[in-house]
Amino acid sequence: MFNFKLNKILFFCLMFLSINLHAENQSQSGAEMSFDFKKQTDAFWKKNLKPEVYGICRMKGTEPSFSGKYDKFYEEGTYYCACCGGDHPLFSSTTKFDSGTGWPSFWAPFDDKSVELHEESFFKRIFGPRIEVVCARCNAHLGHVFDDGPKEHTGKRYCMNSLALSFTPKGEVIPINTIIPSK
Repeated sequence: MFNFKLNKILFFCLMFLSINLHAENQSQSGAEMSFDFKKQTDAFWKKNLKPEVYGICRMKGTEPSFSGKYDKFYEEGTYYCACCGGDHPLFSSTTKFDSGTGWPSFWAPFDDKSVELHEESFFKRIFGPRIEVVCARCNAHLGHVFDDGPKEHTGKRYCMNSLALSFTPKGEVIPINTIIPSK
């Protein structure tokens, strides 16, 4: 009888420990998911990005036309944000097309949560409206969207900088995000 009660107590103690360890592990893995890229300082980005990527993604630069590695690149797969770790999908190769502009072009983003669009007011006053495309997770400048894309799809041309993108071929595992600091 005593052994039965002892086993029962031991069983409940182990269950309690197991539940607490599981909850602690989930909260630690949730820390990565709650990392807010939009609140990072300029010093964080300078430390974690190559200078040329920093110039495009954080300083809103533009690479020269026909210079980017993804302009004439047509492998099947997914394009990710190069700024926030290479694991946030932006575009699928299924929406990529050759616009002849010298920059990788897509007729639609990966999904409606991949990118955000911001009107650039400075250019509106001079040249008419111009819409900037940024990563929805980290606000990295990716390029611009125009209304001269394929009419049989969306009619949009998301004109991106190759340096703002990373690529993972179809069927391969996306790389582990190396930018999120460990605690």
